[in-house]
Amino acid sequence: MWKGWSNSGIPPVKCLGSYRLKVQGSCLDVGPSRFTTPKGFLSTLGTLQHENPLGLPRSGSPPQLLRRQRGLPEKRSIRDVRKVIAVSSAKGGVGKSTIAVNLALAFARRGLRSGVLDTDIFGPSIPTLLNLSGEPRLSQNNQLLPLSNYGIKSMSMGYLVDEEAPVVWRGLMVMKAIQQLLHDVDWGGLDILVMDLPPGTGDTQLTITQQIGLDGAVIVSTPQDIALKDAVKGIKMFQKVDVPILGMIQNMSVFTCPNCHESTHLFGSDGVVQACAKHGLNLLGDIPLHSNICSDADRGKPTVVAEPESERAKIFMNIANSLAETLGI
Repeated sequence: MWKGWSNSGIPPVKCLGSYRLKVQGSCLDVGPSRFTTPKGFLSTLGTLQHENPLGLPRSGSPPQLLRRQRGLPEKRSIRDVRKVIAVSSAKGGVGKSTIAVNLALAFARRGLRSGVLDTDIFGPSIPTLLNLSGEPRLSQNNQLLPLSNYGIKSMSMGYLVDEEAPVVWRGLMVMKAIQQLLHDVDWGGLDILVMDLPPGTGDTQLTITQQIGLDGAVIVSTPQDIALKDAVKGIKMFQKVDVPILGMIQNMSVFTCPNCHESTHLFGSDGVVQACAKHGLNLLGDIPLHSNICSDADRGKPTVVAEPESERAKIFMNIANSLAETLGI
């Protein structure tokens, strides 16, 4: 499907028809994709540049966003989305993406129009968690149309590149891609959008907090000190950029043996509880370490859908109920 790879490190983006990519003097010929164009749309030749890393079609000159001469850019709301929350950890491997998807599904079970946006450009997890694949179509306005499953809408970089293709981009390309995921997706009306943030406190997090007005952030951590150190950095980051922190979720706090039923705190017992007390935050929930949560995620059927009556699913529902009450939805 793709030919003429260069050494630019740019993966083939599965949007549009044919185009030729020129990066730092190297050229990459991209053949026709299986992308389904909207009725009346004519494929044209274009140039994929850092201003349009996802390769979305543009009619005429690209829109010029108003910029301040000094200071931060103007924040914009996401069209047709009432509330936007970020699920963050600043630390990888603590179950943040699994929690983000289960929260989005829990909101949907409440009767809310819910969606999830995967903002991890380098390691997207949402396609696997929702058992989705394929290439998004375009709306009549040349915006990406979300993929749906289990009653929620989703968008991810994982839908736009091959599953095994690494995204080897520098910061500027990442920031532009994030901007397009924020503003070039047609959500079709949502009550709440859950953003799954990647680990860290870098370009992606800064771009999101500067580009849109977040209604709040949820911090996920295990009770372990090494995870909490990074979680606290995430707390400080959101406080610095004036994003309200809705609370913390303690994940993988206790493991109960299915045979002898003895409980063991593998990563400590109350690290997040102490962090909440220290920083004046709400403890939204305490999620146990359970093999079913992992297996449900791996097979693309998260716990809220796979085991809706389980104690684990009820914890996610309680968290979603608390957040919905706080947000007024």
